[in-house]
Amino acid sequence: MGQPIENVTTTYLWSTSLDTAGNLTNDDDPDLIPYKCIYNEDFKYILIPVSYSIVFCLGLILNCAALYIFVFRMRPWNASTTYMFNLAISDMLYVVSLPLLAYYYSKENHWPFGKVLCKLVRFSFYSNLYCSIFILFCISIHRFVGIRYPIESLQWRKVRYARIVCLCVWVIIIGSQCPILYFVTISTNGDSIVCHDTSSIDLFDQFIIYSAVKMAVLFCVPFIIIIVCYCLIVKTLMQPSVATSQTSDYRKKSIRMIVIVSGVFVVCFLPFHITQTLYYSFRKLDLDCETQNAMNIAYKVTRPLASANSCLNPCIYLLAGKCFGRRPQQQQNDCNP
Repeated sequence: MGQPIENVTTTYLWSTSLDTAGNLTNDDDPDLIPYKCIYNEDFKYILIPVSYSIVFCLGLILNCAALYIFVFRMRPWNASTTYMFNLAISDMLYVVSLPLLAYYYSKENHWPFGKVLCKLVRFSFYSNLYCSIFILFCISIHRFVGIRYPIESLQWRKVRYARIVCLCVWVIIIGSQCPILYFVTISTNGDSIVCHDTSSIDLFDQFIIYSAVKMAVLFCVPFIIIIVCYCLIVKTLMQPSVATSQTSDYRKKSIRMIVIVSGVFVVCFLPFHITQTLYYSFRKLDLDCETQNAMNIAYKVTRPLASANSCLNPCIYLLAGKCFGRRPQQQQNDCNP
């Protein structure tokens, strides 16, 4: 691999940060062109460790509780349970890596754990992010076909098909994130070892292309389809029908699902992808330092928001259905999606 961007010397200042003593330090993200701007990122060394620690504690408790209920109190599973179990597994794999990142940022970008673990932690971050998006996407499609085509879709909403879909999701996500293991690297910066979130300078153009394609395929397409499905669901639910207590409960359950999943996307995923795209794009533009610094701050702030999805996903289990946490004999009547 080539020399990481943070160590390249030019006639200009590369995008840098100020430490607490006012000295220049290198940012943990690469720059495509030299800048004369200096970023003060003291907030990052407090915001990210604190937020990651909170997400770790809450996410560990909530997802452990969810997995316990899925395994010991929700048998037999239906298709919805299968999707939510895989979502909880994805979140658990992610939250266990957060203490390392919290330590890294609390030490102001010092990574003493080696290159392999650096790659794995970055891989875990993005794998969880897009695995959550895809499983929420599958849950939305499952809900859509169940409401719009309740009879025709019965054979496609069985547990065995849900298992096949989840297996495909894991294969797609792991395969699509494997380039992260290639791009991510570490470098020395004085006495510190930096665990880069992107790539070295000679691979940064390829990394930008990879990130753009990944965002389009793994975020934009599912997001648009989810919005379309939910609009059609709402249209269906608003149609006049014979009002019964069962249909009324089913409508409320479906509306809760719409609100929760939409909220997760709006709070966690959408801001992160918008600011990430602008953050990378601004690297190629000769903008004023105030604009660049504002976008730099926005991107760093949305990273903890993206991590918070590991805590918000259990809300889907707890609020979107009546069957979560009920005893097996109660599920037979109340847990059909």
